Amino acid sequence: MSLPVLNQRFRTWWQPRRGLAIAEACVIGLVAALSAVFLKVGSGWLGTWRVHTTHLLPAWLALPAIGLVLGFVAGWLVDRLAPEAYGSGIPQVKASLANVPIRLSWRVAGVKLISAIIVIGSGMTLGRQGPTVHVGAGLAAGMSRWVPTSPDHRRQMVAAGAGAGLAAAFNAPIAGVLFIVEELLQDLSGLTLGTAIIASFIGGVISRLLGGGSLALNLQLTQSSSQFSIPEIPFFLLLGILAGLLGALFDRGLIFSIKFYRKLHLSLPLRVALAGLISGVVVAMLPESFRNNTGFRESLITGGSHPTVAAIAFAAQFILTLIAFGSGAPGGLFAPSLILGSCLGHIIGVLELYITGAGSPATYALAGMGGFFSAVSKVPITAIVIVFEMTTDFNLVLPLMIVSVAAYLVADKVVPGSLYEKLLELKGITLTKEVPMEGALTKLTAKDVMQERVETLDAQMSLEEAKQFFARSHHRGFPVVEDNKLVGIVTQSDLLKTRESAKHTLRDRNLADILLKEIMTPVPMTVTPIHTLSNVLYLLDRYQISRLPVVDGRKLIGIITRADIIRAEADHLNCDNRTLKLRPEPSYIVYQTRSPSTGNGRLLVPVANPETAGILLQMAAAIARDRHYEIDCVQVMLIPRHSSPSETQVRTTKSRRLLRQAEVLAKKWKIPLHTQIRVTHDVAQAILETINEEHIDLILMGWEGSTSTPGLIFGNVVETIIRQATCEVVLVKLGTTGYSFNRWLVPMAGGPNSPLAIKLLPALITLGNDPKIRLTQVFKPSELKPDMSVSEQAIRHLMRRRKLSSSVVALPVQANSVAEGVINLVKTEGYDVVVLGASQEGLLQQAIQGNIPEAIASGVESTVILVRGAINK
Repeated sequence: MSLPVLNQRFRTWWQPRRGLAIAEACVIGLVAALSAVFLKVGSGWLGTWRVHTTHLLPAWLALPAIGLVLGFVAGWLVDRLAPEAYGSGIPQVKASLANVPIRLSWRVAGVKLISAIIVIGSGMTLGRQGPTVHVGAGLAAGMSRWVPTSPDHRRQMVAAGAGAGLAAAFNAPIAGVLFIVEELLQDLSGLTLGTAIIASFIGGVISRLLGGGSLALNLQLTQSSSQFSIPEIPFFLLLGILAGLLGALFDRGLIFSIKFYRKLHLSLPLRVALAGLISGVVVAMLPESFRNNTGFRESLITGGSHPTVAAIAFAAQFILTLIAFGSGAPGGLFAPSLILGSCLGHIIGVLELYITGAGSPATYALAGMGGFFSAVSKVPITAIVIVFEMTTDFNLVLPLMIVSVAAYLVADKVVPGSLYEKLLELKGITLTKEVPMEGALTKLTAKDVMQERVETLDAQMSLEEAKQFFARSHHRGFPVVEDNKLVGIVTQSDLLKTRESAKHTLRDRNLADILLKEIMTPVPMTVTPIHTLSNVLYLLDRYQISRLPVVDGRKLIGIITRADIIRAEADHLNCDNRTLKLRPEPSYIVYQTRSPSTGNGRLLVPVANPETAGILLQMAAAIARDRHYEIDCVQVMLIPRHSSPSETQVRTTKSRRLLRQAEVLAKKWKIPLHTQIRVTHDVAQAILETINEEHIDLILMGWEGSTSTPGLIFGNVVETIIRQATCEVVLVKLGTTGYSFNRWLVPMAGGPNSPLAIKLLPALITLGNDPKIRLTQVFKPSELKPDMSVSEQAIRHLMRRRKLSSSVVALPVQANSVAEGVINLVKTEGYDVVVLGASQEGLLQQAIQGNIPEAIASGVESTVILVRGAINK
């Protein structure tokens, strides 16, 4: 059997299947468990070294210094190597599973693992369970790239990796599965549930075998002291209510902490270093028992601590967690939530014991762990199962259920919604609840989009006949059939290879004697009618091919190409609203100058290109002087989406140099000028924010004249501005043969907004020497001569302007279309500038729905100006 046939069969064997998913889930569970154990051992060793250091040096010196240095190192690793590894990691996993473009990879997993060890070992009150989930998901994402499966399959593997990480961290495989279903993927399909169970089971078992227990609880002590009776229900309800209220306060505190750190404008390494320093100072002032979290936690659960100590521990843990987490340090909230819950439960348990003389503080401490965890993470079922699996004590089930459900209901009433989604919103990512993952790529199948009429070639066709067939067709490849069954595929590259080999191996044979089946690619990659478009697109990208045959068994029923998928997705977006929205963070002003506000209005000029900024600013100055406007000049700096505009350090030297051109021109014309530099994820959004904040009356901006973006006429930024900006919009496509402004052509479209271009002309023509203006109306050959009353009225308006000494004429032109008539006039009579005085009823409406501006701008070398009137708010 030939190598190509083996290769094709190998590819076919690797296509998505259940057996492959199960095997991959087993490997993912093993790797996630090993990483969880490594994280536990590494952070434990580093934490032991930190505590030992306090025996050699004064605690007030050692703990803050260690926190400062290790915090800076961890922040530096994340900031330089993998910015996606910040925080707990669960929001990133949740967003990635919702198809938000957040990177999960081996690099992210490795950086997260090392930085989390450093942060937790430095003494910050953060947990390792969240990072373990992130690491497991990152490792699974990296492994899934080795296997040519569908995006849906990769999502299931990433979810399995996250569940395995949680199961390994807590030794709680059932909790790992429930966390996937309850919080991350919210999918109960057979394959998702099966792979999650396998990965979580293996992760939990391997972690337990290797000593990766989560809380190191003395199970004999907890089981011997835990008990439950009916009279205790009010106290458990009280515990649940308090846990819900304080959990909601904790969630709000986390959001406040993140926003507070942003206002400091510190880099991530400095923020984490500051958090480590503060944590070290506070812990150094507390009793020595607070330095060992594991031992202190067990003493709370087993009832060995005084309520006053528990209260101090709760306050310290609460505040220090807010300080550490808000900095962006790579650490989780699971362990802090459990500690806070155990402190609160211990206090209520001692109170109940004091009032009734019965009860067990240990039971309340364990129930409080589940309650506070449920209130913070909004996953009550997972919270119940985690504590139960760690203790294996059935006496805890009812108290856990009462406290966890009560805490969840109270917390969700006070602060509705998921904490992880709120953390994503701070990064500009919004996940909506309405039918997630309902895009065209997941809703439609190959059968819905494929082309049913397929041109095929017969396997018995000669090579000479195939060459002639290719010559007559615009396609570059065809399926090859025999007895109406697909047997191969042939492309132009196959013909070229055959032509080269014919000079050697086939030199004794005529091309007419070579059959197509001898040169075709046998056993081609195919898809079935039920494959989703995401599966099809993945295979096209995986093997760098442009088309895939659609088969039912071996019968060819259609063919699907990249263009078919793009068209289907475009149609879907035009008709349906997206259920997943990426909302960029607001832009951030890093540089600003202000002049006295003495004008009658505001004109905005976004500048980006130094070569065209000068002439755009001259146009803006001419309009501003004519209308007595002030000029706002903005320079927008684009940054990666994973960075925050308010936190990213940028260099503004070149941008300020560009703005100085505007300052020089404004000083020459004696026009008030305001400048600013904005950092943003989205240029159009930054410009719209400037329009709203500065109350802009007119925006003048450059326009390339064409776009390569399918379905758009003006390009993404300009398209957004012309549709959403409420002020007047003036788009300028500068000429390619120089900037001359002497001969002006103004097509008139009529309608209530047609005077817009006429109002601009008196200001703009001051850029030329003795300018000439022609107003024209285009009419088709089949029509009578058009009514020129609109143009004549415009001429009277222009001549009334005292400063206008230019000659103005109004002449119609006959053509099949507006674009054709304007282009012919420009080429035959040599006009320097075309002003499309667009109105919503006339030319502008055609411009948005058709391609008149693009046709004119690309068809002439002159400057083209497009005007759009203000939109009522």
